[in-house]
Amino acid sequence: MLQGKTAVIYGGGGSIGGAVARAFAREGARVHLTGRTLASVQPLAEEIGAVAAEVDALDERAVDAHADALGALDISFNAITHGDVQGTPMHEMDVEDYLRPVATAVRTTFLTMRAAARQMLGHGGGTILIFGGEGDPPRGYHLGGLQTAFHALEAMRRQFSTENRGIRVVTLRTGGVPESIPASMPGREALVKSLDESTLSGRSATLADVGDVAAFVASDQARTMTAATVNVSAGALLD
Repeated sequence: MLQGKTAVIYGGGGSIGGAVARAFAREGARVHLTGRTLASVQPLAEEIGAVAAEVDALDERAVDAHADALGALDISFNAITHGDVQGTPMHEMDVEDYLRPVATAVRTTFLTMRAAARQMLGHGGGTILIFGGEGDPPRGYHLGGLQTAFHALEAMRRQFSTENRGIRVVTLRTGGVPESIPASMPGREALVKSLDESTLSGRSATLADVGDVAAFVASDQARTMTAATVNVSAGALLD
């Protein structure tokens, strides 16, 4: 589906970024992986035949320089972590911990969207994917500023979609991917069970599911999809 296309994935060493990278490579894309350290993305790059680069996706000059070096770009996906603190009720949370994911998500998404658009507008357009989505967090679980960050990203997606004809912008919304939850996280088993039970299919989306959907959305087969959120939650998120 992606033969001949060039894709960049920021935060390619993470679980979500890695899953999408594997799907993109499988579908024929030329994949470029970036991470704050080369060591975080080099193993995956060697595994799938991608190109790895050390890029801080919060650094304006680094992001712009990397995009300029790539030149023609068809797909951009930002999957860096936002430094969020989860599991703490808002009334007990430090303001810095609450605001960090909001500031991080907005800054990195703006920088990478802008860099991608500057390349895409000169080469016939392209697709920008965002991970997040609006909506209410799971009942009884505390997401801190992450949910606020997701709402901010959706506002950015809506605005960006109307300003740049020829560039598709789509959000992938999962409702939680158990495989991406650290094994050391307190209460992980209960959370995974809760996520599975909240779906209509009885199981949550897997990392492979997310990668498969991302590859489809980035392909020309989904050329009519833009300014939209794609629900990859196995029916957990109905709104």
